[in-house]
Amino acid sequence: MIRNSLSDNLGVSPTRKEQVYIDIYKSVSLKDVSYWIEVLFSAGIATVGLVLNSPAVIIGAMLISPLMGSILANGLALAAGDLILAWRALLKLILSCATAILFAFLLVWFLPFKEMTAEILARTRPNILDLVVALFSGAVGSIAICKKPKGVVTSIPGVAIAVALMPPLCVVGYGLGIAAGEDFTNGSQIASGGGLLFLTNLVAITFTAMIVFLALHIDSARVTRDVKQWRQQDEETIWMQDILGGLPASKRMRKIGSLPARFMLIFFTIVAIFIPLNESFSQLKQEVSHKQQENSTKSAVRKIWQENFANLPNGEPRSFISELATRTRNQKLLIQLQVFTSKLYTPEEKSNYVSKLAKRLNKPPELLSLKLIEIPTASNELISSLAEEKKETVESATITIPQLHANFTQEIESAISNLRLPPPAEMVDYEIITTRATPLNVRMIYLSERDINPDAKVMLADEIKTRLEYPSAVVSMKRIPRVMGDISFTRNDSKLTQFDMQRLDNVAKILQRQPNLRLEVTSHKQIDEPEEILRDRSQVITQYLRSRWQIKPERIVPTNGNTSRFNAVLKLKTKSSNKTFTI
Repeated sequence: MIRNSLSDNLGVSPTRKEQVYIDIYKSVSLKDVSYWIEVLFSAGIATVGLVLNSPAVIIGAMLISPLMGSILANGLALAAGDLILAWRALLKLILSCATAILFAFLLVWFLPFKEMTAEILARTRPNILDLVVALFSGAVGSIAICKKPKGVVTSIPGVAIAVALMPPLCVVGYGLGIAAGEDFTNGSQIASGGGLLFLTNLVAITFTAMIVFLALHIDSARVTRDVKQWRQQDEETIWMQDILGGLPASKRMRKIGSLPARFMLIFFTIVAIFIPLNESFSQLKQEVSHKQQENSTKSAVRKIWQENFANLPNGEPRSFISELATRTRNQKLLIQLQVFTSKLYTPEEKSNYVSKLAKRLNKPPELLSLKLIEIPTASNELISSLAEEKKETVESATITIPQLHANFTQEIESAISNLRLPPPAEMVDYEIITTRATPLNVRMIYLSERDINPDAKVMLADEIKTRLEYPSAVVSMKRIPRVMGDISFTRNDSKLTQFDMQRLDNVAKILQRQPNLRLEVTSHKQIDEPEEILRDRSQVITQYLRSRWQIKPERIVPTNGNTSRFNAVLKLKTKSSNKTFTI
């Protein structure tokens, strides 16, 4: 018989088959305390590794791989038509998944940082390739289980790393934590992506395990007889039999069904998950194709520049490209070059470059747009005027470094001036930082009591890069809290304590750095305190800020509060704001 011949060639004897069958039964025991400890530890390690974006930590969680036994048990149950094993494996798998997801959810809930990392993102978009990996891994894992222990040592760790069962579950927990605490829509998408990846691994491993167990004829008559005798003495099996026996449809459930029916069950499940996986795979192919095209374009951009424009006529170096970015908008290729140069390029040279590049890319020149950012390497070599240049070129030769800086600042100002932040955040100012390593770093400074949502930050950064037509720019956000605390006074007194002065010093430093801000001081008093105490408390704060920090009085707005306390609340406002937000 072919199946017996295959098992003989792999060294899987009838005795080994019986041992494997019983070992898999034992692996779905709910009483194994060490298993549940492994589930918790594996989930904790994987969650921390995902949040820290640490592949090494995540691999550590993969190697524990406590869920593999229950999944292989499902494959064996389908191969042998064993209803008891199927229900025991399914129950343990459900409880294990729920435990891992809940533990990951709690960790994410209490962690102070919840940034989306590359490791998390990589597990939210499974595709057909993940299904293929899981299929092969399930087959190898099943064979490794059936063979003698010498094969298990080398195969199981690789299988555990390949399919990575625990990290997708932890991504589900992470997504639920984000959905419950910050962003329901984004968190739900993350959780569904991680869930789809785990389901892909689960179904694929179950299917290939079923095939391997059938091929090895692990459900032979001898093995089935001996396992049935063992089950009669196993407490958990007897418990499950009693539960199933009490169900109205127990007689019809004695067998999972015929072998073709079991095949169809797992096959249709694979087809069901194949649809979303195929959509992700198609999107991945488009992204890879786009990336290849972008790399090819960038290579042509650099090559044309190096061949024709990087050197002076005498062969001496004239410029080199420090930054290169390309993108397509409305079928038009936008090219941004940042070069360090000893001689500025003329309009004719720029036009010539566009023509040569268009010819290399087989595109009409009108479908190419060049934005050339030139950084002079020395002030006496900003530009060289030539007698035959047009008037515009001669005029450009008189440009000085301050003028270049002013033009650069004006361009950024016009691009950012009408940028709207998500309420209740208000724009205060922005900073421009340029270095050799980071030619353009834009830091947006805003006023709000809470951070802008991470997704909103990404969208704002993309919007700023689009407006500047500078895809390689680095955009960051800096928040200034709106409520700066309060100044506590004693009854019928308006004197500042040392602690109050320190708080006012912190506020004053912000006001000095941000001239667009003003301070609202809301003074309070008790019912039995005189009315003049409100004025005195506002004046003492204004006087301190004016004398010590030279903060002008017009930047301090005094208001009167209720009559329940004796303190002064400090709030920052933008000069253009007509109201104060309390968050």
